[in-house]
Amino acid sequence: MNDDHTILGIHVTNRLKNAVDVQKVFTEYGCNIKTRIGLHDVDADMCSPSGVVLIEFFGSDDEAAAMMARLDEVEGVHVQKMVFGH
Repeated sequence: MNDDHTILGIHVTNRLKNAVDVQKVFTEYGCNIKTRIGLHDVDADMCSPSGVVLIEFFGSDDEAAAMMARLDEVEGVHVQKMVFGH
């Protein structure tokens, strides 16, 4: 394991359609998710059909790449990785 902080930014479009498949990947990699934050616009009149999930990833670079590849397989999902080194 490396000591870098790896953050995965996951943009999900059409949340109602794609959320189940995204959640399946999150469950598959549950032991690699240290922190998970979901963001989407919501107010009294609407709930945004898209959103962003931030994952603080725990594990190797290979495991992060594998999770990103699985998420990229989901239609309407785009993943970016940020690495903060020490």
